[in-house]
Amino acid sequence: MTTDHRPQTPEPAAIRRPSLHDRGRVVRRRPAADSALSLGLLIGVTAVLAGVVLAFGGPIAGAAVLLGGATALLVLRNIELGFFAVIAVVALLPFATLPVDIGLTPTFLDFALAAAIGVWLLGIVTGRQRRLVTAPVALPLVLFIIVAVFAFIFGLANGPLTPTLLRKFAELLLSLGFVLVVIDYCRTWARLERLVKFLLLMGAAAAIVAIGLWVLPDDTANSALTALTRLGYPGGWVIRYIEENPELSERAIGTSVDPNSLGGLLLMIGALVGPQVATRQPVFRRPVVLGIAGLVFVALVLTFSRGAMLGLAAGLGFVALARYRRLLPYMIAAGLLMLLLPVTQAYIGRFMEGFQGSDLATQMRFGEYKDALRLIARYPVFGVGFAGSPDIDLYTAVASVYFTIAGRMGLFGLSAFFGVVGAVFVYAFRNRKAARIDERRDAVWLGLHAALIGALVAGVFDHYLFNMDFHHAVTIFWMMLGMAVAGTRLVAETAAEPKANDRFAIIGRLREKTGGFPADEVIADIAEAVDATRNER
Repeated sequence: MTTDHRPQTPEPAAIRRPSLHDRGRVVRRRPAADSALSLGLLIGVTAVLAGVVLAFGGPIAGAAVLLGGATALLVLRNIELGFFAVIAVVALLPFATLPVDIGLTPTFLDFALAAAIGVWLLGIVTGRQRRLVTAPVALPLVLFIIVAVFAFIFGLANGPLTPTLLRKFAELLLSLGFVLVVIDYCRTWARLERLVKFLLLMGAAAAIVAIGLWVLPDDTANSALTALTRLGYPGGWVIRYIEENPELSERAIGTSVDPNSLGGLLLMIGALVGPQVATRQPVFRRPVVLGIAGLVFVALVLTFSRGAMLGLAAGLGFVALARYRRLLPYMIAAGLLMLLLPVTQAYIGRFMEGFQGSDLATQMRFGEYKDALRLIARYPVFGVGFAGSPDIDLYTAVASVYFTIAGRMGLFGLSAFFGVVGAVFVYAFRNRKAARIDERRDAVWLGLHAALIGALVAGVFDHYLFNMDFHHAVTIFWMMLGMAVAGTRLVAETAAEPKANDRFAIIGRLREKTGGFPADEVIADIAEAVDATRNER
């Protein structure tokens, strides 16, 4: 080895190359500068828009723009706040709209979804997020979205393309695409569990509002709900009754306008909290879990939504059969109370009428199903689209998710939907053993899939999970689907880590004893054999 003893000539200060330390310092300053620039631009744009809207739309509209700008700033700093905003709006103000008319009126949920998805896309475009996490559901979901777009385009021959129709279809696509954002965001179990906790709390809050409004006198409750007309809610008499007959029982609606829509939200929350009641490691303390479960169950009963109650029974039955047999006594006790308590006899009577097909609502559903089959028979491939029915003797409204999808997107669209759902549960089934490793995670994982099962069962009798007029119900279903897939991916990764560590340990011990022998191929065969033996045991 030779050494160069020539004297080193220092570089001039003006052209001196930055050291590694200097380079790191420069790189670290760029995000701060970019953040400051983005903050300044956002504040400036918000101030200008607020001034313009204040001049032409009044103080309420100007305040709304300022509030929206502040929300956007918070979401830019922490995208998780965007997810929390979506959940809170779905639970508490699902139909609230911004007091701004730009040809169409965006809702709070539109704003929250767009903010969360926009920040996620911004991270990809700017290079801050260099890796995209997906799951086996991604391809079927993209196919389903493509079929929906084709059905929408083909169906424009059946009706005009109005701004409202365009907005509602864009909302549907946002909700479907939100699944990919949820899966990518939930890269750690801590993130997923925080979303689950907030979802449970907001579900309990929605239940409290629903129970409180139901307990109040009808006039007082109606006055409280009509106060929301400033946020785009319907006015007039909004209290709902069984068969729309004031002589019959009032149905709890909360701020969801429709009792069946509220029931759909509550059944998913109830199925999610069910495993928390049975597990020894709940995400909240036991009194909090029991309180959430009790509030949700009472509010669900008050909706008189039979489809939602059947969905909850299906979801909890899945949990009991799959893992937690000790959940069965709670279910039996709740069933006995409903059968024996005088206050619930009207509810039981409604169920009996539904099973017998003797009540007006059930008879109307049977008529809708018959007409939906006629519509599907005439337009079986891509359906009639989303603009309306081309035939005057048929209509697209039907109280079933599956008939709704088949009518609007054809049998091809319904098959694509089943492909998405099938991919979710096949993925979960293949990793069911991995979920059992950690009881705390297992309860969350089971609850998410139980919520999906409950919603799918309720979808036989109601249409809100794929109805563009109920954007919040569509959003929460697809969001929970994304959370369930993310949970499966996380438990699979957790189960794979010990196996990888064991394999590396086996390789290290063998090479220490044999001086580097055997070769890599032989080592791989031995490691696979060890894994296979462990799995058999």
